[in-house]
Amino acid sequence: MKWIPQDIETYLNAKEYVDTAVIPIYSISFEDEMKQSASASEFISLLTNQIERQFTGRLLLFPPFTYLKNENSEKVLNDLLTWEENIVKGDFKHIFYITSNIEWKAHEEKLGGALIWLPSLLLEQMSESQKVEMINSQVKQLLILFTQKWQE
Repeated sequence: MKWIPQDIETYLNAKEYVDTAVIPIYSISFEDEMKQSASASEFISLLTNQIERQFTGRLLLFPPFTYLKNENSEKVLNDLLTWEENIVKGDFKHIFYITSNIEWKAHEEKLGGALIWLPSLLLEQMSESQKVEMINSQVKQLLILFTQKWQE
């Protein structure tokens, strides 16, 4: 389910079956890194949307947690932990953070949810069918990880 009114209504009526939150994490950069930032955001967006399609009824895809790359990392971490605290209060048993920013690996142990870091793929030079094939390949690998976490 996505963060849209009709899916949220469905979620509210079936909360007991939806135990997983997926939060894309995007860093926004300007000037020299702007294109790289946009590319990483596109990759994570396509990936998380495909994960949501695979697990509709089991997870809720939250809006992306977005921050400025040059922002204080402790402030950004605390903001994400505030999200996490509220998501846990919402009875989600599993939280997956998905990002292309390697800097999050340094904060992984502070997060209650599972951090999935994937290097961003340069999708802009691919055809639409190549993009779909590449994203589906990544999602197949992530499906195993999700299933393992659910069984823990």
